[in-house]
Amino acid sequence: MINSENPYIPYIATVEDTWDETYGDRAIKTFKVVFDDEEVRENWSHLPGQCAMIGVLGVGESMISISCSPTEGKFLRFSVMRMGKVTQALHQLEPGDKMMVRGPYGNNFPVDEWQGKNILTIGGGIGQAPLRPIVEYVKANKDKYAGLTLVYGARTSGDLCFKGEFDEMSKSGDLSCHLTIDMEEEGWDHNVGFVPQMLLDLKPSPENTIAITCGPPIMIRFVLENLKKLGFEDEQIYTTLENRMKCGIGKCGRCNAGNMYVCKDGPVFCYSVLKEIPEAFA
Repeated sequence: MINSENPYIPYIATVEDTWDETYGDRAIKTFKVVFDDEEVRENWSHLPGQCAMIGVLGVGESMISISCSPTEGKFLRFSVMRMGKVTQALHQLEPGDKMMVRGPYGNNFPVDEWQGKNILTIGGGIGQAPLRPIVEYVKANKDKYAGLTLVYGARTSGDLCFKGEFDEMSKSGDLSCHLTIDMEEEGWDHNVGFVPQMLLDLKPSPENTIAITCGPPIMIRFVLENLKKLGFEDEQIYTTLENRMKCGIGKCGRCNAGNMYVCKDGPVFCYSVLKEIPEAFA
């Protein structure tokens, strides 16, 4: 629900809850926020894969993936990695504080077009944030999909986001969940190894399946290669580009990739389109 009077003017939202996903120098913190204006709250509409500009007044704003599905309720979730001035200021927000939000921006994963298919999500690190809405959307409409498989990894167990949710989902039987970390750890009873290799070990069938991957660029590169080895066609594979976006409406030119702007034409791309963009894997 971009402001119709001026797309640069954000809406004010209140931080309802926060929690730490990971710790350390590049910690990840999740924010649950609600719009102050009831009309905005009721009319806001987004789909899995879309982003929003969020920020702190007087500091700045950053484009962040919306990490909740519209099926979850009249609120938004953002999972933010602390990396710079804006994200540092966001990490200091507590329940009751105000946040600026404008959007939603970009295209979305065509989840409704995927009905009747098996959905395979492959994530790494903070890359699980844009995949989480797909998982929640399919769970909420599970009768419309053939199945849901989640593959997710990080360097260590402490670098995994949404850990409690995976335990709950595995017990519920809503999906097939496969977690992995790069190196063995005491007490870790899931897989050990890199995500692309685990994908080859699992050997998911490409028949009637859509594969979506998000994560570090090097992980995505090898996941794409391995999906092709497994027999997935270009049209069955989706991912996102993370070019830095400043305006959100294709005016500043910061996020161009070839003849497209990630904020307008992305961030979601089918691999059949993405492989034709030389800058995509630079």
